[in-house]
Amino acid sequence: MNYRRLGNTELEVSEISFGTWAIGGSWGHTDDSEALKGLQRAIDAGVNFFDTADVYGNGHSEELLAKATKGKEDEIYIATKFCRAGDIHDFRTYSEEKVREYCEGSLKRLQRERIDLYQIHCPPFEVLKDGQVFEVLDKLQQEGKIRYYGVSVETVEEGLFCLTNPNVKALQVIFNIFRQKPLEQLLPQAKAQGVGILARLPLASGLLTGKFKKDTTFAETDHRHFNRDGQHFNVGETFAGLEFHKGVELSEQLTWIADGRGNMTRAALRWILDHDEVTCAIPGFKTVKQVEDNLQALHVPSFSEEEKERLTAFYQNEVHPFIRGAY
Repeated sequence: MNYRRLGNTELEVSEISFGTWAIGGSWGHTDDSEALKGLQRAIDAGVNFFDTADVYGNGHSEELLAKATKGKEDEIYIATKFCRAGDIHDFRTYSEEKVREYCEGSLKRLQRERIDLYQIHCPPFEVLKDGQVFEVLDKLQQEGKIRYYGVSVETVEEGLFCLTNPNVKALQVIFNIFRQKPLEQLLPQAKAQGVGILARLPLASGLLTGKFKKDTTFAETDHRHFNRDGQHFNVGETFAGLEFHKGVELSEQLTWIADGRGNMTRAALRWILDHDEVTCAIPGFKTVKQVEDNLQALHVPSFSEEEKERLTAFYQNEVHPFIRGAY
């Protein structure tokens, strides 16, 4: 395993880490036994950082992480998120009383005394600009409830604004071959300021695995079915904001990235890791096999400058015009 420093903190985290949305719920059928085996496989491979949220399975993914990391609390770092269990547009959701309630709930489910990275979970921009929530997080940090805090953002503009707060130590952003906009300003600025970058949805909800066809269907409990057009939350969180059939069509034009790299999954993750502004990629998983496949990205060849330029042109000309939603 290779490790990268999370911004200017002392935390050294595995460059392939894992998100736990899928094992919590909203990605179709889940199996707790298989999920725990997957977590253990990742830990055995040297993964020391996991991202979760209080709304993933209504706290279930936090509970699974508590089981998987019991006795390893000082070795395994956990990032969790808050605010989406309430009305994200209601400023009372970000009051000291509510944030403390969310924090204590996560601590209880995680069976920890401190959260390593506590993140605001894709709040509206006006909440960030108001700033009240940052004052609350400063208090929790001073009390030792959280080690550091960060923000999961939907847009580059929101991310750049967060960088004006010196206590924000990490930004979680959608970053993958289909979503390259953060490369222009956000990633270089974050690196210059010593702010860590967690690349979420690195496989564009699975589009970049190359496994989907236009007639692929998803379970009713899978957000790729019930949010495919942004019906329940930000459209960008599903298929990188692309209409599904268009996303499949675009992924079919990318099969060449797998040449010499085993498959598209490994190649797509490798592309992210080839950007040193990124602290880690956090793919999701539901099976041990998926964990192992994602980890293989560490061992495949990097992209040449020519290949990177080809992917930049592909994004600008073929992908960017079709992305829906603010980003």
